[in-house]
Amino acid sequence: MNAVGFADQSAAAALPPVIFIMGPTASGKTDLALQLCQHLPCDIISVDSAMIYRGMDIGTAKPSAAELALAPHRLIDICDAADTYSAADFRRDALIEMAEITAVGRIPLLVGGTMMYFKALLHGMSDLPSANPQVREQLVQQAQVQGWEALHRELAAADPVAARLIHPNNRQRLIRALEVQRLTGQPISSFWQAPPAATANVADASAADNENYTYFTGWQADAGSSLPYTITQLVVAPQQRQILHDRINQRFLAMLDAGLLSEVEGLMARGDLDPSMPSMRCVGYRQAWEHLSGQCDHTAFVDKGVAATRQLAKRQLTWLRKWPDAFWLSSDNKDIVADALKKAGLNTTFNT
Repeated sequence: MNAVGFADQSAAAALPPVIFIMGPTASGKTDLALQLCQHLPCDIISVDSAMIYRGMDIGTAKPSAAELALAPHRLIDICDAADTYSAADFRRDALIEMAEITAVGRIPLLVGGTMMYFKALLHGMSDLPSANPQVREQLVQQAQVQGWEALHRELAAADPVAARLIHPNNRQRLIRALEVQRLTGQPISSFWQAPPAATANVADASAADNENYTYFTGWQADAGSSLPYTITQLVVAPQQRQILHDRINQRFLAMLDAGLLSEVEGLMARGDLDPSMPSMRCVGYRQAWEHLSGQCDHTAFVDKGVAATRQLAKRQLTWLRKWPDAFWLSSDNKDIVADALKKAGLNTTFNT
């Protein structure tokens, strides 16, 4: 796989081009993607673990009907809110979409901020088992009776490495670790491919190191994987953190005006969803559920929603700052489209 600008590889013409647009939430990724579609024969593939869910439109900032008419997005609205969808599922689906797009001579344009999906796509997945609804339901029921701390103690006894790196409040990761343990009889940490430095010091890792280790190695990478494409990876972000924070605040308030609470009320009324599900743990939805359940007032809900979105952006930027072979573009730059085309080694004559 080539993960560099097209213009930088003499053999690039032999491989179909692909463009990634990555960045923190509210950074302007979709805007850039829509503009690139006006200059290049691109088809957009969403790389967003929240936009996959049907009926979750406002809080996920899905493209508007007008934007979708201008540039249809693949891999949005592909799951029910009660479904589980993994990074391995995304990789499988994205590869199918990419092959279909390139087969007709167009360019796959992958846009989003779910860095786990991008990493899975680039590096593949190992042989961890798929999610098992029955085992997960058993674990949730056990937690309801014994408490989540009891599940974490069980993990600590079976897999102390994973227990050190998974916070007791991170229920999704906790369930996944115990699920793998029960399905395979092996600790989930035995599947992780940690970099040498992390492996050597994992037992004594600091809190910051734990977070880094979990985000970068707490999933199933297969370093031997390769893709038959020449990939340009673009990162979109404002130069000033305050600009991003202001955008996050404005967008969350706009979501409220657009009916976020009504959207979540409708999801709660279904009766088959609960706040521990991946869909309901999405930023904005989790806080709205708490508010509508009477756990916090409206002011606290807004504060929590904005804070959670900022934390999400911080985690995304943590990934991106260590991401190799990526070209950074300032979302404040009026020439961002021209810069993106230049980095990709393309120009507007490519699209006819």
